[in-house]
Amino acid sequence: MKTDPSRIAEIREKVLAGERLSFDDGLALEATHDFFALGEMANLVRERMHGDLTYYNINTHINPTNVCVYKCDFCAFRADMNEDRAYVMTEGQVKERAAQASARGATELHIVGGLHNKLPFSWYVDIVRWVKEAAPEIHVKAYTAVEYEWFAKISRRPIEDCLKELIDAGLGSLPGGGAEIFHPEVREEVCGAKASTESWLNVHRTAHRLGLNSNATMLYGHIDQPKHRIDHLIRLRELQDETGGFQTFIPLAFHPDNSRMDDIPKPSGVMDLKMIAISRLMLDNFPHIKAYWVMLGIKTAQVALAFGADDIDGTVVHEKIYHEAGADTPQETTVADLERLIREAGRIPVERDTLYHRIERDASGWKAAERMRPLPVMA
Repeated sequence: MKTDPSRIAEIREKVLAGERLSFDDGLALEATHDFFALGEMANLVRERMHGDLTYYNINTHINPTNVCVYKCDFCAFRADMNEDRAYVMTEGQVKERAAQASARGATELHIVGGLHNKLPFSWYVDIVRWVKEAAPEIHVKAYTAVEYEWFAKISRRPIEDCLKELIDAGLGSLPGGGAEIFHPEVREEVCGAKASTESWLNVHRTAHRLGLNSNATMLYGHIDQPKHRIDHLIRLRELQDETGGFQTFIPLAFHPDNSRMDDIPKPSGVMDLKMIAISRLMLDNFPHIKAYWVMLGIKTAQVALAFGADDIDGTVVHEKIYHEAGADTPQETTVADLERLIREAGRIPVERDTLYHRIERDASGWKAAERMRPLPVMA
């Protein structure tokens, strides 16, 4: 049902006043066809927090293995052990990837992968240790909450202990993957075998308590409905109220190719931009909303900078997961291209590290300067 214009006007007054939006407000935003009013409200919040600044980083991905015990319907990345496409990276390959990233000036290695049923927890710890041995200056953002639940299972240890061992090895923060959709009506159907909603939230709660920051995601555009998406955002907002440990929210557009859900069309550009805008409006306590160009495409990511997004991710070398699912974006982009597309959108590019320190570079290399903290949205 189309949202009445007067309802959007009421929501706009709440946004102008810095008031928190409700579940029903979120549903009204989902239903509106006033695309530009939605973008204007989200942009107002974005500029209230960040002005014209738009953040990016120089990063590289490592997906240590694609072998996975779970068979999520939407995943095109995973493989069984006996498949020809199955792989496990060696110590030499991991260190080479880390050294290459360091030589390129990367400040972050993003590490996620499959849950290999024949590899011990110590192997996953070694991955982090090998990276830090090869490139000690690089921040390691590693393993989703689903992976941490698996680590606890195979090591028969509490998640907190697993996190502590990885921190000792060099872990710096957590990515936000594995959240998919929290609502049980959807989660049980598309990924019911893996970490529950409560487990995902508890991993991040525990990481925040240990002093780690993390990101959060939502996979949209498959069998999810508006009520499921708004429920997801509110659950994240509630945990952020509790811990304050989330940095960035990344709405992830479903890519159907090569998955068991390939009969479902990928989300439209309109839906992509609506998800960016609604996320910015509902997640009033999240500092950053990221337009992940690898999934959205560079052109949509540019427009997203006027629909609530203030971050466009990074150079993203060696990304496998979404390209296996049919993403036709480049495997990487350059700093010059990122800065150009940000400026074309009327924004000011700022290189950042994983924890949102401004990066300063000179002939001798790079250093992290002051940490950039957005102004609060709430009055």
